[in-house]
Amino acid sequence: MKPVKVGLLGLGTVGTGVVRIVEGHQEDLQSQVGSPIVIEKVLVQNKSKSRNISISSDKLTEDPWEIIRHPDIDVIVEVMGGIALTKEYILEALERGKHVVTANKDLMALHGPEILGKAQEHRCDVLYEASVAGGIPIIRTLVEGFSSDRITKIMGIVNGTTNFILTKMSQEGASYADVLKEAQELGYAESDPTSDVEGLDAARKMTILATIGFRANVALEDVSVQGISSVSKEDILYAKRLGYEVKLLGIAERQDDLISISVQPTMVKQSHPIASVNGVFNAVYVYGEAVGETMFYGAGAGELPTATSIVSDLVAVVKNLKLGVNGMQGSLAYKEKKLKTDEQISSKYFLLLQVADRAGVLARITQVFADFEVSLESVLQQPAPSNPEAEIIIITHDANKAAIQKVLAMFESLDVVHKVKSVYRVEG
Repeated sequence: MKPVKVGLLGLGTVGTGVVRIVEGHQEDLQSQVGSPIVIEKVLVQNKSKSRNISISSDKLTEDPWEIIRHPDIDVIVEVMGGIALTKEYILEALERGKHVVTANKDLMALHGPEILGKAQEHRCDVLYEASVAGGIPIIRTLVEGFSSDRITKIMGIVNGTTNFILTKMSQEGASYADVLKEAQELGYAESDPTSDVEGLDAARKMTILATIGFRANVALEDVSVQGISSVSKEDILYAKRLGYEVKLLGIAERQDDLISISVQPTMVKQSHPIASVNGVFNAVYVYGEAVGETMFYGAGAGELPTATSIVSDLVAVVKNLKLGVNGMQGSLAYKEKKLKTDEQISSKYFLLLQVADRAGVLARITQVFADFEVSLESVLQQPAPSNPEAEIIIITHDANKAAIQKVLAMFESLDVVHKVKSVYRVEG
């Protein structure tokens, strides 16, 4: 049995996990694909660095082109990260007829169509299950499991760092700043946490999921993004009092071939399954016209969960290689992209207003909503005995985004509204 030879770009946490699984599960892998899978070469930054995994030094290289241009390597596994150089390596590998497995969400969110187009041109596979939600097989599920269904909505917690922070704030009543510091100390958040806490990481993942789920080339700039840095203890307290949890959700929706994609802190009804997803775990909720509602839950990061997804993709590539069907999956994005306008994006909203505490204020506020045809589900006024101001909590019925923006603009000029403290979408 001729072995399938793999070139591994990167030997960090995930790359190490890939080596562990491929070498430790060799019997299982051979039984699935009919031949050995051998890691032929590994790209590292420093060959002499000590490592917590045993690997022959002659397999290590500091030259990526030694792997990309190696005549015997069949599959490139990319776990090094980065965008510009990594894209160059992958396109060159595809030009040379090598198949690619990658965990690179940034690359696939920004350059996915170009890379997949090049793969199709050269009859190669590019698989990227590990780019979204770590060990949860969500991409394969969308591509294969929902191939006969029509997906109408994908809603998910796809960033473990922000979910850890919001969970701690909810369960312990801690402040955002304190929990962020703890997340950094535990290694869940980077020293510069911007990508996570401002929703950029989740936006890249939702770009990938929406492209696959709706079969249209969604770009990163199509995603409306708001992070969690402005979420306060007060917001979470009010949410819990009303029966909600605050989660950073990616939401992609389709209606009559019109789509919208957003990432934003969202109040989720406590009875909804996604409200109970806590800590660093991820979950993706998928609505199909035929199947109804489904939820996929698991570890969204980590050495072995992510490496498991990569090796599963590797097995799929090798099976296709044996069958001679690499690069024959067809285009995932064959539909024209049509984005919803703000008038067509509809949901419930939570608003927390700081207002003058005197007669007639509530009537003036509710009139503003009526002027823009936004109906209200509930209104709660919180007087402050030691303060001349009061807080009003409002949850609307379904309202379009444009109408809510007009309401907020009107509040800016209304003397009785001193501050719009919070605005959140409401789900479930």
